[in-house]
Amino acid sequence: MRAPKPPPEAAPIEASETHAALGEADRLLRRLEWKVLRRLDGLLEGDYRTLFRGQGLDLADLREYQFHDDVRYIDWNVTARIQVPHVREFQQDRDINVWFLLDLSGSVHFGAGEFSKRDLLIAFVALMSRLLTRHGNRVGAIVCGDTVDTVMPARSGRQQVLQLVHRLLARPARSTGRPARAQGETDLAELFHRAGALMRRRSLVFVVSDFIAQPGWTEPLGQLAQRHEVLAVRLTDPLEESLPDLGLVMFEDAETGEQQLVDTHDPGFRRRFEQVAQDREARLRLAFGDAGVDVLELATDEDLVVAVRRFVELRKLRARLSAGGGAIQSRPPAALASTAPL
Repeated sequence: MRAPKPPPEAAPIEASETHAALGEADRLLRRLEWKVLRRLDGLLEGDYRTLFRGQGLDLADLREYQFHDDVRYIDWNVTARIQVPHVREFQQDRDINVWFLLDLSGSVHFGAGEFSKRDLLIAFVALMSRLLTRHGNRVGAIVCGDTVDTVMPARSGRQQVLQLVHRLLARPARSTGRPARAQGETDLAELFHRAGALMRRRSLVFVVSDFIAQPGWTEPLGQLAQRHEVLAVRLTDPLEESLPDLGLVMFEDAETGEQQLVDTHDPGFRRRFEQVAQDREARLRLAFGDAGVDVLELATDEDLVVAVRRFVELRKLRARLSAGGGAIQSRPPAALASTAPL
């Protein structure tokens, strides 16, 4: 069987591309830096070593075990000799590689309000990549639409963030004129397999998707999490969980293009819709747990600062858990999900 061709590597922005071509990306990044980064300054720095661990393996010291220490680092020889639990401390690299695995398939373009899931994805990637590159880390991206089509190698600096945001904004909002496809054809498993082959160095990986995809991605995601530190960032919209009474509405499947006229005035239909959404929610939580990855929930009507703060708390909680503690689900309280992502 012939091996699949690797996805085309995104070429760097040529000098002939004017500043106007990057204007929208620069405006978005400046808006985030002014409205969001200023509110988050110092949030990551004080706990940097707790939130992001590098690859360093050099033994730095031994100290007495403390509550919340990771049991994997207990030195059993020293513990047995002096009858007091001790843990090993390592000299860790501060620089890390960060990869964003991005699902920009049809369903991600949905949004019932002012902002779509695509808008939220771009804002989150722009904010997190800027936060991380300010500490000298390298960020890269692997983008999946109908298939894996773009790879941006991990590099550092604000210019790298600008290129990443520019390429995300430049992608068409929706593909037009394409034939209808099979239900759930978005193939996240392919994205995870490609990412595993491309990422040679242990990395921090953000998988940003609504996870509306064909089955079979749980095992590849779990394999990715065995080698890398993986966080699933799930994009949601309130209208995907419950329907208001809007009367007759034409629904379109964003993945297949199939359309159907439904009567949202029917309370029985709305109850069935909510039940299907709850069942899917339960299946997703089981899948994330089986894959062993933590989950950060982002809603289109949520304040992005709240989401990043929740991410920080998630990292702190993960750092305090011992090995084999299972996956963490982080869902925003309803009272906090009240403002726009930008």
